[in-house]
Amino acid sequence: MLIDIKAFLVTARTGSFSAAARALGLAPSVVTKRIGRLEDEIGSRLFTRSTRNLALTSEGERLRPRLQALVGELEEALHGVHDPSSSISGHLRIKVPTTVGSMFVGQSIADFRAANPNVTIELMLMDRSLNPLEEGVDIALGALPQSFTSVLETPLCHYPRVLVASPNYLQRSVRLQHPSDLAEHDCLAFVAVGPTWSFETARGRIHVDVRSVFTTNDSRVLVAAAERGLGIAIVAEFLARRSLAQGSLVRLLPEFPTAPLWFKAMVPRSKAHKPEVVALVEHLRAFQFLTEAYPAFSR
Repeated sequence: MLIDIKAFLVTARTGSFSAAARALGLAPSVVTKRIGRLEDEIGSRLFTRSTRNLALTSEGERLRPRLQALVGELEEALHGVHDPSSSISGHLRIKVPTTVGSMFVGQSIADFRAANPNVTIELMLMDRSLNPLEEGVDIALGALPQSFTSVLETPLCHYPRVLVASPNYLQRSVRLQHPSDLAEHDCLAFVAVGPTWSFETARGRIHVDVRSVFTTNDSRVLVAAAERGLGIAIVAEFLARRSLAQGSLVRLLPEFPTAPLWFKAMVPRSKAHKPEVVALVEHLRAFQFLTEAYPAFSR
């Protein structure tokens, strides 16, 4: 049954029988047959099928995290006790945000691979939040505040953000004195954060719904749009630093800092003791890729 469960989990992750077949090195008909056997075994359909779509049923959605956890526990048990004197081996699927991944983390992970040639790596750069347990990821890196059941989190470094706009935009807009005034401004939103922005005040955290006139899933595009005078944005401090020094961006409302974020590693509990996972998380903690490049980052 294990091979049938794996076929189901890979199909749920990839979204199609053909994609799952490529990932597993099988024919699509074999994947379909294995999922059919699993459906017969549990007495319920796991996917709704049409000529255009393949979607999980409610039963499939319910079983997916449980089966993923069971497979993870079984793989951990079969791994056995690792001999620390032996070299690390295995395969790692890693999710990293696009900008931080291309600027910092990608190089760090490449260094890790060079030091551990028996480890194979699949590095995915994407900005959407994902549950690493449900999507078969060993380590998901990111700074968004979401947490997931049966997923352990390891903080890596502080991830400060700043509220910014160009002098040109500020000259032609209404005065900004409080986060609530943002409702009267053009705002630029990062897709993963959305149009609800959070700030710290003397009375506690407040949330402001803004009107986004420009939305993107790339942080560097967001900085460029702010420099062009399209509106106000919240961006990572390390991305805005040069623009702030040159005067093409101005920091706004420093007395109302954005809600703090931490860049962290999220690992499914069932994979937390795999030697290759432990080694990579420790490598990232030691590397301090953000703090070394930008001293404003601190643990």
